[in-house]
Amino acid sequence: MQLAVFTVFNILASNKCPLIEAFFYRSFIITSLTQGSHHIGLTVSKLEESATFFTTVLGWKEVKRNNDYPAIFVSDGKIMVTLWETKEEPVEFNRKTNVGLHHIAFNVQSEETLNVIFSQLKSHNIEIEFKPELLKQGPAKHMMCYEPSGVRVEFIWLGN
Repeated sequence: MQLAVFTVFNILASNKCPLIEAFFYRSFIITSLTQGSHHIGLTVSKLEESATFFTTVLGWKEVKRNNDYPAIFVSDGKIMVTLWETKEEPVEFNRKTNVGLHHIAFNVQSEETLNVIFSQLKSHNIEIEFKPELLKQGPAKHMMCYEPSGVRVEFIWLGN
């Protein structure tokens, strides 16, 4: 298959039609220029409380601190979240009218894990937008909460 695609590409390229060549190359040769997420940077108003949300409530590890900024870096072993403290009094984000992060979503391994997270959030008085529920007709389930600085966080189990 790759040889056939390469052959067609060479035939099109020999005709010196840049538009067709560019379309063909982007459509069939390059699938993506990136390789997933390295980290997600969040600006937070309650740095220590937000870090505690990730480390104590969710069991993540603190990777690093930068006291000059200040910032705290946390990771679940697959992705890193960098928490950057605001320098000024924060303005509440309205996801329906502001440009910015609508929410961040994290995969969980099982429905049981989703329920454990729900219990952890309740026991730490984290604001919950909605408890675990079916995503559309299922079998996937998800829930949404707000970490201490107000960033919406979703947890999703894909049901497989």
